[in-house]
Amino acid sequence: MKVAPSLLSCDFAKMGEEIVKVDNAGADLIHLDVMDGHFVPNLTIGPAIVKAVRPYTQLPFDVHLMIDYPLDYIDAFADAGADIITFHIESMSEPNMTIDKIHSRGIKAGLVIKPGTPVDAVFPYLDKLYMVLVMTVEPGFGGQEFMEDMMPKVAAIKAECAKRNLDVLVEVDGGISEATAPAASKAGVDICVSGTGVFKAADPSAAIQAIRNS
Repeated sequence: MKVAPSLLSCDFAKMGEEIVKVDNAGADLIHLDVMDGHFVPNLTIGPAIVKAVRPYTQLPFDVHLMIDYPLDYIDAFADAGADIITFHIESMSEPNMTIDKIHSRGIKAGLVIKPGTPVDAVFPYLDKLYMVLVMTVEPGFGGQEFMEDMMPKVAAIKAECAKRNLDVLVEVDGGISEATAPAASKAGVDICVSGTGVFKAADPSAAIQAIRNS
């Protein structure tokens, strides 16, 4: 299992230093939550911030777009240094066009589903995806409680991919810690996003290792 610390829970005044900290602690990816204040009721970072912090690590940047029109911003985030771009199936942009645009920039594409969205909404696109992100909280804010009842979605995606001989990673985001990671592991999760569980830990390295070992 890979661990992607979410910058949503870092000290924004020391974002570069915080990235270095979790890189040194053994993170596999850096997860960047982009929110537009419309798709979700919060504002976070944009392409300028992604570009500014890109030099602080060589780890892949896993950019999660929680915005109404992701298609309009693929070029900006590609130019800023994204390695993976995930966007919501519930957004206003047409999924195939958005996936194709991501691929055209040489970037890995992923789809995201909210807790209330049926898992089969992503099935038509699985053959074009690197990853599916299953939200285990309502998107928009950090520090929420893990929704274990989302784990059947993970199992369903894994089963569908196995049936179609597809190698698609499943990521979960929301409320992941040493206590909740075992449920994710049991369901077959490949990547755990953890914000508070890593950045607020007394020992980020131990926190990452505990999640990975689950």
